[in-house]
Amino acid sequence: MTGAALTISTCDRSDAGSIVCNGRTIAAANEIHWTASLVQERLEEAADVLKRLPPVKVGRYFSVWPTIIPEFSDLVGREPEPIRFCPSPAAISRMEETVGWVLELDDHLDTKILWMRAFGERWKKVCAEVGLARPTAALRWTYALAVIAWRLNGKPFSERLSRNQVLAIIRSKKAMWDKYV
Repeated sequence: MTGAALTISTCDRSDAGSIVCNGRTIAAANEIHWTASLVQERLEEAADVLKRLPPVKVGRYFSVWPTIIPEFSDLVGREPEPIRFCPSPAAISRMEETVGWVLELDDHLDTKILWMRAFGERWKKVCAEVGLARPTAALRWTYALAVIAWRLNGKPFSERLSRNQVLAIIRSKKAMWDKYV
């Protein structure tokens, strides 16, 4: 989802709890083995859903005058208003679930890095915002994805492990994490 073209898949959960994409059942909900790449895809989907939600309108004054329909000459040179397609209720539910995963992280900086990358920000802007070097920010991003994936897989996660120990475990399981290490 980070490329120039946005591809919207039609994935949804069936009544039995299995995940169905484009009409075929991929896996039952309890059979998913979460990896860093799957977590990252869900974060990007959640960011996309957040972008497509309608803006929040605060209660304000209103006018009883009728709306003025602009003439063609008024519209010349204006930027067209972007068309927003509202996300499906299933996508909103997945977004809410994903936000809960990120809220369980202990470090606020890791959360900020995850969301900025999910929204498609470049590493240069991420590093300037959080005040870290590129390699350090990338390691913290990988660590946060790994922690979320471990918790989703139901594996016990020891808070006593240092970041370097967790990253060493990830590197030892190269087949599962090779996309992000």
